[in-house]
Amino acid sequence: MSTPVTYPFDTADGLDLADAYRAAQRRPGLLRVQLPYGEPAWLVTRHHDARAVLADARFSRADADRDAPRTTPVSPIGLVATDPPDHTRLRRPAARAFTARRAEALRPRVREITEDAVRRMTAGGAPADLVEHFALPVPIAVICELLGVPAEDRDRFRGWSDTVLSTSGATPQDFMGATAALKAYMGDLLERRRAEPADDLMTALLHARDEEAPAQRASRDELVELCIALLLGGYETTAAQFANFTWVLLTERPDAFAELAARPERARAWVDELLRYVPLAASASLPRYAVEDLEVGGTEVRAGEPVLVAIGAANRDALRFPRPDILDPDRDTSGHLAFGHGIHHCAGAALARVELQEGLTALARLLPGLRPAGDLTWKAAAFLRGPATLPVSW
Repeated sequence: MSTPVTYPFDTADGLDLADAYRAAQRRPGLLRVQLPYGEPAWLVTRHHDARAVLADARFSRADADRDAPRTTPVSPIGLVATDPPDHTRLRRPAARAFTARRAEALRPRVREITEDAVRRMTAGGAPADLVEHFALPVPIAVICELLGVPAEDRDRFRGWSDTVLSTSGATPQDFMGATAALKAYMGDLLERRRAEPADDLMTALLHARDEEAPAQRASRDELVELCIALLLGGYETTAAQFANFTWVLLTERPDAFAELAARPERARAWVDELLRYVPLAASASLPRYAVEDLEVGGTEVRAGEPVLVAIGAANRDALRFPRPDILDPDRDTSGHLAFGHGIHHCAGAALARVELQEGLTALARLLPGLRPAGDLTWKAAAFLRGPATLPVSW
């Protein structure tokens, strides 16, 4: 077996896709890689292979006895680390409560939140940090409002999330402490919602759970972990993409903002192309273990071996997306993997799209002169790439 190469490839200071991914796509078979933590793994970079692995039941996410390849000291918990039938049982309440219809019904409120964030940012005068005043507060306000988290607790959630998703800036003790704090808080909030139902997602999750047959119901701890997964997924990724998408448009396609201001309906096409175009994660993650010998991309993967799927590379595969390094909102983006594929497809994809569409449109409409205003800084030691600060003027 070949000696694994050091991974991840992408650098933290920018959003480029490393040339090593393109080389891997051109070579026969899969590439064997070694992450900072855990055992070596096979790396999938081609779109066809990526979709196949993500949808193949012969790969397991629940092999907890292995030293999983990862960028963080501790492996993820909750829904992302389960297989059917547990995954089906745990995801069902989220699927019933976190629907595309519910996300679309939230669009007017999301629009209010994004517009209010822009006005608050401009009230302080230019230049301003778009990350601090827009990219971070918008998604935390939306997801906390959706879950029913009191406004005064949102800064605490931001701190816990930053710690849990740090790749090297937090110690294992920090990680476990933040995770424990999140679990305790979510558990208390669930009990409050059971005693005092409200018009929020947490109440809807409780109702959906209670409608299940007793043997199929998620336990209290499982429901807590589901809420944490929704919080982290709904906050950190969307916050990173707000900053990433704004930076990419300002530097590569500044004409997009004028188009979005004049034709807000174009936000759907722009957002999905940006989702395809921007390689968000610092590396492939969430290994899948082969439960039997099988072939992937011309490589024989033995039972028990982990496979990692590089979403950012697969979304830039020229065999699926011609001229993949060109940002083109008129291309066919169907089948992009920004939200995953198969049973682990992101439960909050519809809400993320609504937030990103409304956010970019609000910036375009309310800040027609939006432009960079100085050097940005990039996040370090983070699972998701993007600007740590993004000074803008208007």
